[in-house]
Amino acid sequence: MEKKSHFIKREFLQREVPLVLLGLLLVTVLLLNGLLYLYLNNFYGSSGRADTDPSLCPFGYFKLGTAKNCSPWLSCEAINKEVRKLKCVGEGAVKKVFLSEWKENKVVLSQLTNSELQEDFLHGLKMLKALQSKHVVRLLGYCEKQFTILTEYHPLGSLRGLNETLHTPKYKGLNTWHRRFTLAIDYVSIIRFLHSSPLGTLVMCDSNDLDKVLSQYLLTSDFRILVNDLDALPLVNRSAGVLVKCGHRELQGEFVAPEQRWPHGEEVPFDDDLMPPYDEKTDIWKIPDVSNFFLGHVEGSDIVRLHLFDIHAACKKKDPAERPSAQEVLDTYRKVLTLLIREAAMPGTREML
Repeated sequence: MEKKSHFIKREFLQREVPLVLLGLLLVTVLLLNGLLYLYLNNFYGSSGRADTDPSLCPFGYFKLGTAKNCSPWLSCEAINKEVRKLKCVGEGAVKKVFLSEWKENKVVLSQLTNSELQEDFLHGLKMLKALQSKHVVRLLGYCEKQFTILTEYHPLGSLRGLNETLHTPKYKGLNTWHRRFTLAIDYVSIIRFLHSSPLGTLVMCDSNDLDKVLSQYLLTSDFRILVNDLDALPLVNRSAGVLVKCGHRELQGEFVAPEQRWPHGEEVPFDDDLMPPYDEKTDIWKIPDVSNFFLGHVEGSDIVRLHLFDIHAACKKKDPAERPSAQEVLDTYRKVLTLLIREAAMPGTREML
């Protein structure tokens, strides 16, 4: 009788232990999911769609560095008197860019270089003023009559130098699939912001090749992305029949969307008047190529690409109407990040359950 009782107790304990372990595992999974929710909620903002940076000042004002109070945008007089040029750090078709100094703060002074492109310069300034948000470089001042714009300085420069930055001793610890995927999410967030901006649906036209795209964005010291160059940002209004054309010359190559290429064959010379206009879905076509650059070739990046395969295939649909919206791409990116973080936190959980 005693032996039988002993056997029953031992069998009961053997059954009880796996149940306890399973219970602990489920509690752990729930806790990790809770932590993951808090992390992503903080990462995306409370609604996942917020575009306003709480550190931004009211319209017409800015705050720089450790300053507690907001200052009004600098006027022509203030720029001429208080801003000192240090050196030229870049020059494009529209403007020349100078690293400068204002009240012991490094700033960026941009000046028009080609008088024939005054309209582009002023359009960029108009966009910069109207779109101030967490996605856009901070405006510090401007002088229309002298065609001068003053913006915040970001020492890491444009996204063209991303790979070089991530291979420096200071930043090589950030060269991970997670950090790189976060940058891709930042980029798609900016495209979504432009497509649903306060001004309407805006198309990023300075994007005819990868290098040109990367030159339009800045990398901040805390590894976020800001759009910096807004000179070529036309408005689409589909309900009013307003579409766009990115420039007046022929665009070629696989990077630009099919609808941006000359549709009448080589036997017909290019004629801008015969070139059909298009909409913001040209930006969607380019997302997979830009994201592929962000992901690089680090451990785990191919797993991310695998999870993004379907949404990227949809972005490359020949018919623009069949491509997803920027919001749909962004939602997918965020879901993939959530899934991958969960799997990284609990490897083998699926098999154990």
